[in-house]
Amino acid sequence: MRLVLWVIAVLVLVSPVRAMSTTPDAGQTCAPAASTEAPRVIQTELVGVPAWIRVPARISAPPIVLWHGFGPPDNEEALMALLPLDDVPAVKVYLGLPMFGKRAPEEPGVLAQRQAENLATGVFEPVVMGAAHELPDVVDVLRRRGCLQRGQGIGLFGFSAGGAAVLYALAEREVPVEAAVVLNASTGLSASVAAYERAAGRKFDWTPETRLLARRSDAIGRAADIAQATPPPALLIVHGAKDAMVDQTGAHALHRVLKPHYAGNGAGRLRLSIVPDLPHALRTPGDIAHARTLAGAWFLRFMAREDN
Repeated sequence: MRLVLWVIAVLVLVSPVRAMSTTPDAGQTCAPAASTEAPRVIQTELVGVPAWIRVPARISAPPIVLWHGFGPPDNEEALMALLPLDDVPAVKVYLGLPMFGKRAPEEPGVLAQRQAENLATGVFEPVVMGAAHELPDVVDVLRRRGCLQRGQGIGLFGFSAGGAAVLYALAEREVPVEAAVVLNASTGLSASVAAYERAAGRKFDWTPETRLLARRSDAIGRAADIAQATPPPALLIVHGAKDAMVDQTGAHALHRVLKPHYAGNGAGRLRLSIVPDLPHALRTPGDIAHARTLAGAWFLRFMAREDN
């Protein structure tokens, strides 16, 4: 994962929305939008985590929590513009990663400096693993506000570093998850270090502490933890064939080790999609449309309910 070179212009196609509101009454957070044509958009904080919440007019699925990456989209608002997922009848909750957006260090260049000093403890642990550790409190707030019932699973989406946060959250199993989609995701600290070494042309100095973080965040090594629920979370792994930043071998390896855990009736709940010509960042209307279609169809298949 790179911070400095991930500054690429992204063409964003945005759906119309109702006038934005900020910090709504607790009981109104997930109330359906009054308009049948456009969702209601809320900018707020959930237990200190910056969030944009997109509420459709019809809700028949639990909320979907989405995380951006280190590069475009690199904040919650940009991810919402990129993936509004308005065809999915669920509340979408776009969360800001720690140390990004409103929580970014005031001094420019601090993140790049922390990355250069120690990618593992300076960036990956507080940002990627930190985001996953914030999730239970966020979900608890959503539950108290009537957005989901106790014991009900949520949806998760993550791009790049956000995808690594999704995989780590699935392995930690602190929150029930019905369905998840990861896009061009690192499979853990080791994969992120490999990407950093390729980009920076320098070796990372491993320590006992960082090796422990690597083992704990390794989605491939924790496949049994990810798939432990009954049924296991429906997981779609999407990776671009032309992703020059995060090698697709990790996606293949993750799918391979997860597959035995999804045998039998759960086989349809695991899918690997390698998208031809898709780079790391979504830059063209075609790339964006493809990502929207894949993610939207997966969440519709495994989360939408007709009885609500």
